[in-house]
Amino acid sequence: MGDDLRGLMFQLIDGTISSEDFKRLQDAIESSDDVRKEYLRIVNLGESLTEIANEPNALAASPERDAPTNSGRPRISIDTFAVDLNSWGKTVAASNANASGLAASAFGSGGDLRRWDLRSPGLLIAAAAVLMFVSGIGFWFGQQNESRPIDVATGGDGDAREISEPQIAGHATLRRVVDLRWSKDAAAYHEGDVLPDGLFQFEAGVAEIDFFCGASLIVEGPAKLDVKSDWSVRMLEGRLRANVPPAARGFKVLAADAEVIDLGTEFALEVQADNARIEVIDGEVELRGGTHNGDHLLTGQKQWLKGGQDNAVSLQSLSTIDDVQRRCNDAQAERFAQWKAASLRLRVDQRLIAYYPIAETQFERTVRNSAASGGNFDGQLVGPVNRTTGRFGVESSGLEFDRPGARLRTRIDGEFEAFTFACWVQIDSLDHRYNALFMGDGYENGEPHWQIRDDGCLMFSVMVDDTQDVRHFNGIDQQVVRDAGLHRVYYTEPIWDVAKSGQWFHLAAVYDPNGRTVRQYVNGDQVSREEIIEKFHIKSLRIGAAEIGNWGQPFRQTPWFSVRNLNGTIDELAIFNATLTSEEIHALYEQGKPLGY
Repeated sequence: MGDDLRGLMFQLIDGTISSEDFKRLQDAIESSDDVRKEYLRIVNLGESLTEIANEPNALAASPERDAPTNSGRPRISIDTFAVDLNSWGKTVAASNANASGLAASAFGSGGDLRRWDLRSPGLLIAAAAVLMFVSGIGFWFGQQNESRPIDVATGGDGDAREISEPQIAGHATLRRVVDLRWSKDAAAYHEGDVLPDGLFQFEAGVAEIDFFCGASLIVEGPAKLDVKSDWSVRMLEGRLRANVPPAARGFKVLAADAEVIDLGTEFALEVQADNARIEVIDGEVELRGGTHNGDHLLTGQKQWLKGGQDNAVSLQSLSTIDDVQRRCNDAQAERFAQWKAASLRLRVDQRLIAYYPIAETQFERTVRNSAASGGNFDGQLVGPVNRTTGRFGVESSGLEFDRPGARLRTRIDGEFEAFTFACWVQIDSLDHRYNALFMGDGYENGEPHWQIRDDGCLMFSVMVDDTQDVRHFNGIDQQVVRDAGLHRVYYTEPIWDVAKSGQWFHLAAVYDPNGRTVRQYVNGDQVSREEIIEKFHIKSLRIGAAEIGNWGQPFRQTPWFSVRNLNGTIDELAIFNATLTSEEIHALYEQGKPLGY
């Protein structure tokens, strides 16, 4: 085997190998027994070094330890690895910890791997023992991502954490609402929310509820229900119309002292303080319990479960699914018109850098910038971006970025004094470690990144110095991570989990260099406020080439890109050269919120 391949092995361990050389080395390892044996030899020698490290004065530090580097490359402090590895005893194998101790013995406190002459055989073995055990080939992949973690527990992309499935507690989904007014102190829900055990109560309006068994209820207020399971609910007050298809046969509604068991397909029920009655619209129900135990009612038959009136109006006049759909469409159209009027007022705001009112756009590849700044900042749809139903129903639209190639490209030139980003987002799932909202291409000085982490935390940052190579221990990830330069990420607490899938959220981030603060908002309410300390302060802000819903060109010299497409829908994104107040952000939320919010 030639010295050139051996040199590439040490470059891989040192983290300085190029993409072309990495592929060449990978091909050689896969195709040559000799190359594989040499590669394994370097790793296996680490075991011998572990034994040597236990001897007194083993591998004393070289007097050249503090010699300066001539490479100009970023350096990794070996005692940083030693300290971090000692603190990761629960996740790092014992051999890794031994390698860390060996490193401290070999290089001394404050030693720097890259200050050593890597052509020295003894030092090459020590470097291989430390870096191979700590990061291995995963180190290379870590350099392809500005913040991709180096998994010290597994030496690559493996996840040492226990993986568990997300779980949601609930029995039904709130499908639609019309003119709903929640009862005082009652839990409030949005369309698409999962309904858990317990009370569902409102003073006025109509709600459509889909139980997981397949039964659908149209409930008219005032109403009070106690959700029991996928197959049962207790009606305490109000009127409902139940549609029960064959798959849900056996669905049960408890009312007064009876159980109404549907045998298919449709019935109506009214419960008041002094009386309760049922009417079969189509099909058959069975009554159990109380004075009517064992009774069967067929199409058109009625029964008082409690009390009684001779002149009661038929329950067949209760709202149907079609009625609710029609009323919902009418209300959505009215709400859409109200938002359009507010949008026209917003787009003349001189503080706007760019404004994309996606909800009203038609199907075309160009998304117009409607701000006073004009068409130079238009966006272009690239890849499989889907136009989908927006937050105002079928008449409005949103942009869905659920595939890796989907993105909305734009270019916003100029220098700015401050940033306020605001948009509406419907998140289906957070599939990636980082999920893009708005991302500057190269993440160069003054450029913003706005995204959502997979645990539901919002993230906003601006690059301060892209010439610096920064590596640090991330307490949240419990890993060493590499950043693209000097910057700080400002996080919120988690604002999303899988139970909120499909909900619309109004998100906003305010970056204020003069006030030295970063504020973030969800649905008009401030959820975080952090100080910009001197180290991370930068006044000159810019955007340049950027993407909405993805981040496709962070590495301009390679074909690789981070997979950060948002699995969800984005609507009405606005960027201001100003720091909007909390009152202004709340007003944006109120003007743009969908029905039921």
